[in-house]
Amino acid sequence: MEVYQGKSIFKGIAIGKLFFYQKGEQSVKREKIQDTATEIQRYEAARQEAIDQLNVLYEKAVKEVGEVNAAVFEVHAMMLEDDDYVDSIVNIIETQRVNAEFAVATTGDNFAAMFAEMDDDYFKARAVDVKDISERLVNVLSGRNDGGDLGAEPVIVVADDLAPSETVQMDKEKLLAFVTRYGSSNSHTAILARTMNIPALIGVEIQEDWNEKLAVVDGYEGKLYIDPEEEVLTKMRKKQREDLEARELLEQLRGKEDVTLDGKKIRLYANIGSVKDVAGVLANDAAGIGLFRSEFLYLEADDYPDEEAQFQAYKTVAENMAGKKVIVRTLDIGADKQVDYFHMEKEENPAMGYRAIRICLDRPEIFKTQLRALLRASAYGNIAIMYPMIISVDEVRKIKAIVEEIKRELDAKGICYGDVEQGIMIETPAAVMISDLLAQEVDFFSIGTNDLTQYTLAIDRQNMKLDNIYDAHHPAVLRMIQTTIDNGHQHGCWVGICGELGADMTLTETFLKMGIDELSVSPSFVLPIRKLIRQIRL
Repeated sequence: MEVYQGKSIFKGIAIGKLFFYQKGEQSVKREKIQDTATEIQRYEAARQEAIDQLNVLYEKAVKEVGEVNAAVFEVHAMMLEDDDYVDSIVNIIETQRVNAEFAVATTGDNFAAMFAEMDDDYFKARAVDVKDISERLVNVLSGRNDGGDLGAEPVIVVADDLAPSETVQMDKEKLLAFVTRYGSSNSHTAILARTMNIPALIGVEIQEDWNEKLAVVDGYEGKLYIDPEEEVLTKMRKKQREDLEARELLEQLRGKEDVTLDGKKIRLYANIGSVKDVAGVLANDAAGIGLFRSEFLYLEADDYPDEEAQFQAYKTVAENMAGKKVIVRTLDIGADKQVDYFHMEKEENPAMGYRAIRICLDRPEIFKTQLRALLRASAYGNIAIMYPMIISVDEVRKIKAIVEEIKRELDAKGICYGDVEQGIMIETPAAVMISDLLAQEVDFFSIGTNDLTQYTLAIDRQNMKLDNIYDAHHPAVLRMIQTTIDNGHQHGCWVGICGELGADMTLTETFLKMGIDELSVSPSFVLPIRKLIRQIRL
């Protein structure tokens, strides 16, 4: 048995086999072969297997995200049968007498470069597709897993690091825990782990030969046990049972009000990243959705999601929530959430760069598509719209003018929409300092404590080396929250917290005394915080 120490970012116990996550792009060796006919047969078999994989993924995606978003898998399957692509691979195998992996990788690079040089935007976008299908083929040929498919049984995913675009592709039902070498307790992978209610460790010196070994993740002690002894397994299984029993006790709070002993009612909402997460919201009895991270619709796609695809996603969530409030944050791409097809230039300081509302106002065609979809969906439920990274009143007024323009367009076409509340995220010191002015422009504030903390303390929340001085309880952060609440209330704005700090139960009473109206947290925190709220007297 080996024991490794890491930093826990979500408590809990996970027991299962380790799955070493392979990044898509890997080096391919050039090997000489003698029997080209046999090598071509090996390639053909791998190509058919890759097509079969894509067909399965297409059927699964249609059920989960609809035909529009699933179409990429259909396109990829068709590209694998393209004559020019196939002929190039076969020709390289025959003329250079090399292994199929090298022929596929070379063809992929050549075709991607060719598409990237074209003037037509459609063909430029195909450069990413051809690299994707080539990587899938190489993985099949070499017997490697492509990373998104975690296998038949639930596993503990091990990786150097995980980007949001990688984690969203994984089958959430197959994830027992995350273990990474790098990352931060404030990263989006960490947020995903908390949303899914699974243990996660960072800062672990992982090794590739762990793949498929039995392991235990102890999220209480921050330990990873490789090939655990029977005594350790017995102890950890007991801890798991205790967790389950505690959860069952919390279930008694389902249907109860979120109200303090002296009668103050709190809106206790949940954060989600996709349509599928609504099940967790309902299962944990949240009163609404305080943060729908709409950027994951973009991270999961290979091209800009169109209005209809977005409309269907927002409509589904609104209908499933049956009149409960659904607050959708508009596109928050940038910083650590990069999307290839946005073609954004590299920035020295992306956290303070071209991101979120700045992209939306600079590329109004993208913004208007999302806003039209949201307004149309608002006819099917209680949707509110929230705008991120606001630093000025002028930005808010420009947004409101765009919304009014879209409403006029919808009116002209006879398309219905609801009475939509509009709010902003308070996540910059600038927004805090002018929150008295901003409150006169919007219906609500939602404090994004993750970014507010990093900007207030001048600490990059993705930098693992700074975790020891990243203090979300810093007096400056708490004063900014209090200022925001006071200014919001003074001008008729209700105020919530949707950042990770909202789930910090050591601060729940403090937030209630500050006058907070709403807390939006990962679904698994709803019942524990409800229990705490009902024990507080202000």
